[in-house]
Amino acid sequence: MPIKSMTGFARGDGSIGRYSWFWEVRTVNGRGRDIRLRLPAGYDELERKSRALVANYITRGNCNITLKIERLTGDQVLKVNENALKQVARAIRKAELFVEASEASMDGILALRGVLETVEPEHDPQEFDELNKAVLDSLITTLEQVKQARIDEGKHLFNAISTHIDEIETNVELITRSKSRSAQAIRTRLQEQVQKLLDSDVGLSEERLHQEAVLLATKADLEEEIVRLRAHIVSARSLLAEDGAVGRKLDFLAQEFNREANTICSKSNAIDVTNAGLELKTVIDQMKEQVQNIE
Repeated sequence: MPIKSMTGFARGDGSIGRYSWFWEVRTVNGRGRDIRLRLPAGYDELERKSRALVANYITRGNCNITLKIERLTGDQVLKVNENALKQVARAIRKAELFVEASEASMDGILALRGVLETVEPEHDPQEFDELNKAVLDSLITTLEQVKQARIDEGKHLFNAISTHIDEIETNVELITRSKSRSAQAIRTRLQEQVQKLLDSDVGLSEERLHQEAVLLATKADLEEEIVRLRAHIVSARSLLAEDGAVGRKLDFLAQEFNREANTICSKSNAIDVTNAGLELKTVIDQMKEQVQNIE
């Protein structure tokens, strides 16, 4: 399976009997997996099953899901609000003690706000079960669309990150082939630096001078950093070819790339190596930005 982006969106709708609905599923970047569901009241069992379904599709990222369910118009029934009607009746009787007026008509009383209510009829259990099943099937279809959107975006990320890895490799090779890394160049710099120590008034002992020479030689050598960078390049390409969620691993690898690039820049004593090291850091930062979007 190709790498997937953490960004995706899909909308799915459907209808059955007296009901219609629509799902909206939106996923964005996240450090872990955070599933947030907004469903109508009274659909607790549907929410539990929906959450389990989403977990099969989303490994990493923030996922916001909304479900709207509507009944067909004309399906509601009128119901008398008995409490409101009693309050109106008491108010009428009290008003009659102070004001002479014609008797209130029933249609006038019922026209008062709150006396008559439009309510949904009770759910038929079988109809409700069929609705839940159809809505869940619709969610699966919508999640499949989100999955495909994340795969499509993942293809762009794959191409971008592959390009960055190629650029990293190019800069590593520039550093590898730098004339400043030749044995003769290193020997000459080392001799010059040791001579400076000898000419100074520090008065180093032979043992201390040997230690300083070893330290200078170690700083002049970039072989370990180059070897590790080449190993990271192989690992990055291998991760891009893996199945499943690799975003965290690639993010960690980008940090390792950056650590080696920093070391090279701090050790460099040649302009071409410094330039390649700085370019290396720039490309690694660009790769890291893309990696943040991978599941």
